[in-house]
Parts: sequence; structure tokens; C-alpha cells
Amino acid sequence: MGGFFGVASKENCIFDLFFGTDYHSHLGTRRAGMALYDEKEGFNRAIHNIENTPFRTKFDKDVNKMNGTLGIGCISDYEPQPLIIRSHHGTYAITTVGKINNKDEIITEIFQHGKGHFLEMSGGDINATELVAAVINQRDNLIEGIQYAQELIDGSMTILVMTPKGILAARDRMGRTPVSVGKKEDAFCVSFESFAYLNLGYVPERELGPGEIAIVTPEGARTLAAPGKDMKICTFLWIYYGYPSSSYEGVSVEEMRYRCGAMLAKRDDVKPDIVAGVPDSGTAHAIGYANESGIPFSRPFIKYTPTWPRSFMPTIQSKRDLIAKMKLLPVHDLIKDRKLLLIDDSIVRGTQLGETTEFLYQSGAKEVHIRPACPPLLYGCKYLNFSRSTSEMELIARRVIKEIEGENKYPNLAVYADPDSTEYGQMLEKIREKLNFTTLRYHRLDDMIESVGIDKCKLCTYCWDGKE
Repeated sequence: MGGFFGVASKENCIFDLFFGTDYHSHLGTRRAGMALYDEKEGFNRAIHNIENTPFRTKFDKDVNKMNGTLGIGCISDYEPQPLIIRSHHGTYAITTVGKINNKDEIITEIFQHGKGHFLEMSGGDINATELVAAVINQRDNLIEGIQYAQELIDGSMTILVMTPKGILAARDRMGRTPVSVGKKEDAFCVSFESFAYLNLGYVPERELGPGEIAIVTPEGARTLAAPGKDMKICTFLWIYYGYPSSSYEGVSVEEMRYRCGAMLAKRDDVKPDIVAGVPDSGTAHAIGYANESGIPFSRPFIKYTPTWPRSFMPTIQSKRDLIAKMKLLPVHDLIKDRKLLLIDDSIVRGTQLGETTEFLYQSGAKEVHIRPACPPLLYGCKYLNFSRSTSEMELIARRVIKEIEGENKYPNLAVYADPDSTEYGQMLEKIREKLNFTTLRYHRLDDMIESVGIDKCKLCTYCWDGKE
């Protein structure tokens, strides 16, 4: 995934940029960077690896020596950025959040139109942000270049381009990721997360619409390209990735999770002793379930957070699973001889939740009922880098479907997405058996959408139903 923050101020903005970017640390774990522009010093940039060290620790020295009235920063799971580009548009800094599915085709097209070149990253890949800049540079001005990039890219791409005149903020064409604008005296900012600027003295101004391009200066955020009518914002932002204090399209993440848990409770008939959430993202869902059902909310295990990094940070799956297991510390008095109902944001591969369940049984739990806060994941995301999964067959639902279908290489996945079908019931039972749950019941797609409170036509639900 990734997050970004941009500031346009009449004064030195390094303090706001530093903390605004740091507030996006939950969205990425590998690279981070800041770029600033000062009228006297020009462009300045710092990029660091944050795989084992928090953003603030890596960038605290840069804060004391970087200056500028314009700045953009990012947290990234993949490519180093922001980049500083020199082209016929002049010099500019650029950072992006999104996913490019047709990277090879775009590279070929650029080579056919000239003798371009790209720097390979350490893993042999081409930096996606550098590729976006190369596409932008195919056009006569930056606005046309940004629009051309968003039209050409199969996937999604939100872009910040910082020039000496201001920051061009462009939300991806279908609005799959958010862009929030904040304001205070003598400064405006743009942010992925709407909460990131509140403690810095900014108040919410507005959100950019799908495909909208705005120029952000200390005087305001002026629209240069009008937003489109269609939107497909990612629903998983509310379920998992969004920070609890954020809101998207006016819908609070924390409140949505309460409603989500409440709707799970309304359809349930089990009578556990306690309700618990897998920390951290499952906690709010569990509170909503407990409030609706009247079953006590409890914390039978605690996540040790002072030093452990996020569990999906290592590239090797076995190490991610080990870290996830080691972070959870049991409270035996709340587990022994209890019937537990556990809510997690989702089941992806199933490995971590299976280990958690086994850990609860070993700690004396009598029953472990699992209630994921979203439907079974049947498709890998085409639009955002949510996971390091390289194949849809890593998803436990798809592995189980393959077992059910046998030699059928092209199963009808639509029936497995239908919670009222026989096939759906078979899939759930096999997942339950594999992971040793007492019972398993996923959130229904229609209930989840109702929990968000936005029309389905404006939400992306591709990973659950395959509909674009």
C-alpha cells in the first residue's frame, strides 16, 4: 500500500511534513521519503529504509537540516520515493500511491516513442513512480501528462507532483484511494489519511473527487481538472487498512467497524462467554458485536507493540507468521474454560488465524468461534498493493475451492461468493475444518456494504465478488 502527505505554506513546512508523513506509517513498512522546495535552496530530498526502524527515528536528523515552503512525503511498501525529476516541464518532485498492472506495455510504448531508460531497483523491478513520471513527460504540460498517465494505467494511481509553484494533487481516476485537503492560517495540506493533519492545527477543507486534479498553494486548493461522476473507493479501507480516527467520503472508520460488528451479531445464534477482536483492526468490530449482542467484550490476548514490527513486514511468509504469533500474549485467566467468539478483519491465507486459534486452545479455551468482518476473499486486488501475495491461489478460499472442484480449472466463483448457495456452505465448512474453528461465519457482502452506508455502485468490492 502506501500513504502520502503534502504541505504548501508561507513559512518553513518541515515540521508539518515530518509529522504528517509519520502519521501514515501504518500504510507501509519498507521505504519512506520527504522532498521539499525552498525558493533559495531549490529541491532537497531524503529517503530511508524503515523496515526495522520507525519513520521518526530515521528522519529526525533530516528535520534539523531540511527547509522549504513546499513539501511532499510518503510511506511506501515498495519503491523508494519521492523522486526528483528534471524534464521539459522543469524540475519537479513526485510521489504516487497505486498499482500498475500493464507496466510492461507502458514501458514498451515509451521505448517506441524515444530512447528512454529506467533505473532498476535492487530487486530488478522498475520504480513505478519513475514510470509514472516518464508517462507524464510524454505530454506538453503536467496537467495533460497526469491525465494521460491515469488513462493509460490499468490499475489505479494517485499522484502528488511538487513544482516551484505549488503541489499538483491528483486523485486516481475512480477514486479508489482518498485525498483529503486541510487548511490553517497561511498553509494548506493534502493527505491520504484525514486525521493526519488535525494535531498540526489544520481543519478539514474537503476531499478531492475521483480523477480531480487540484493545485495546492498556501492560499488554497484550486481545482484544475474537474472530478468525474463515477467512483469506486476501496471498501477494505474501512474494514482493515484505514486508521480508526480517519474517515473517507464522510464515513468514520471506527463507527463503520462498530456497525459492521453489530450486523454480524444480528445474524448470529451462538452464545459464547466473551467477544474479542484480533488486535488491532478486529477490536472495533468486536466492540460493535458485543454492544449489539450484550455478550461481554474482553481482551484474552494482548499485542506486544513496543518493539515488534508489523507482522506482514518480512518478505518470507514463515517469518511473518512467526512474528504474528510472538506478538500475541495470552491472558490465561480470560481464556481458560471459556467459549470465545473472535473477530478478525479478514481471513487471507488463514495461517495466522489458524495459529491464533491453536494458541487459544493451548491456553485452555473450550470453544473458538470465528467471525471475519468481511466476506471470503476470492480475488487478488487489481487496484492497490494490499498484499505481497503473488497468486490468488495463496488465498485460503481459493485453495479450498480447488479441493472441492478437483480437476475443474475454471470453477464458477460466483456461486462461492453467494452466501445462500450450497457451494458457499461447502467452502466455509472446509475452511472451518482446516483451521480448527468451532464455528465459522463470514460477514455478508450486503451487510458489509450497509455498514459503510455508501451506495454499492460507488464502492469497490472486487476482491469479494470479482465485479469491476
